Amino acid sequence: MAKGNGKTEVNLDLDRELPAAEDGEETGPISITGKAADDSAASETEKLKAERDALLDRLARLQAEFDNARKRAVREQQEFREFAAADVIKNFLPILDSFERALKAGGDSNSNSNDFRNGIELIYRQFQDALQKIGVQPIVSVGQPFDPRVHEAVEMVDTTEVPDHHVLDELQRGYKYKERLLRPAMVRVARNARG
Repeated sequence: MAKGNGKTEVNLDLDRELPAAEDGEETGPISITGKAADDSAASETEKLKAERDALLDRLARLQAEFDNARKRAVREQQEFREFAAADVIKNFLPILDSFERALKAGGDSNSNSNDFRNGIELIYRQFQDALQKIGVQPIVSVGQPFDPRVHEAVEMVDTTEVPDHHVLDELQRGYKYKERLLRPAMVRVARNARG
């Protein structure tokens, strides 16, 4: 060892041991990799935060996209209903025209009541055709067995003309739209004691 300005020089093997702490210094192992680990942990945290932010942004965009798709579907359904209703209404406009012509002809003093009746029958047929085009069918009731699914019994009538529990008379016609009941037929039902 060499002497110099009052201090002893210590040769240390840095790979094996560290010098003793001087006054005011903390003792303990010093990790050279500690700072590098802190840097990698900080960069890993930053990566995770960036990934989280990207996923939150993506989630917000998907929610907005879903909300827009839902609103678009509702709007398209409403437009379809309006379009379908307009198509049905178009089928009834010629009938309305025929009613107007019949009312004008019925108001003339020169018109004959037979022409008026023929006009009303024509309108009735047009109306039935228009309903049939859109899938509305009348329920056949008179003479049929009473069916509570399509008939509404208003009255039971004692008679021997029609078999028991058969429709004697129709007070209001019932209708089906395709296979769905729109309105049941209001009927009188026969009560026949003989069976």
